[in-house]
Amino acid sequence: MYQDILLPVDGSEGAMAIVHHAADVAARTDATIRVLFVADTSRDSVTTIGSNVVDALVRKGETVVEEVGEVLADRNASFGTDVVQGDPAPTIADYADRYGFDLIVLPTQGRTDLSRRLLGSTTEKVVRLASVPVLTARMRADDTLTFPYENVLVPTDGSPEATAAARHGLELAAWLDATVHVLSVIDDTWLGPDVDPVSAAELDRSANEVVEGVAADAEAHGVTNVETHVEHGAPADQILEAVETDDVHAIVMGTTGRRGIERILLGSVAEKTVRSAPVPVITVGHRA
Repeated sequence: MYQDILLPVDGSEGAMAIVHHAADVAARTDATIRVLFVADTSRDSVTTIGSNVVDALVRKGETVVEEVGEVLADRNASFGTDVVQGDPAPTIADYADRYGFDLIVLPTQGRTDLSRRLLGSTTEKVVRLASVPVLTARMRADDTLTFPYENVLVPTDGSPEATAAARHGLELAAWLDATVHVLSVIDDTWLGPDVDPVSAAELDRSANEVVEGVAADAEAHGVTNVETHVEHGAPADQILEAVETDDVHAIVMGTTGRRGIERILLGSVAEKTVRSAPVPVITVGHRA
């Protein structure tokens, strides 16, 4: 399923778990990993050593990709490395598109309080900009990085973007022979006590049609184990609850939904899930 994986790195000490996870994913089909360091051109990093003018960030990047390469070599992974200059988020997204990568793998946190904020921001921008799926994972000690995934959660609202993400989730589940949990959440947090019963029934009907539609598509993708769920409440909260209840190992979801492309990750369900889920989240953008 994934043949070429892009693994951007920044030298964060706590991010090595994501390197091993990328190696696990790659090993499934002997995929090749490209370890990428982007020297941020917005930072003043040029200095003089002796009579030589050097870019300190480029030199750091060369060290970082070499260290990650040693880890991948120990895992017998096929890999290459590259150090480029640019604005990290668009450079990563453009690099993945230019060289035809199938997947970008990123942590959502970095090494220090400051780098955590910066890396988190970069990760969210990559999720927004990327034309290929992006796998993100938090780097907390109590989070789960299990592979192969045995239970894959596919939240959907029936929008074209969510449908495209669901298709990717089904392909992933078929590849891994995993169980798919299709979830549609009726966001009734904004409904008052006087909500029209007919309107409420229509929301339930629509949500059930959405999950049943994905379940029907599962057979065409060779997925034999599918469970459907319709819940009420705040979507991000229900997704996290499903992760715990159904022993979910990965979430596959779109970055936009019925509220439109202008809502990409701006306080959206996808943004909240990427930030808070204790398992990997694979986001599929509107162009993926």
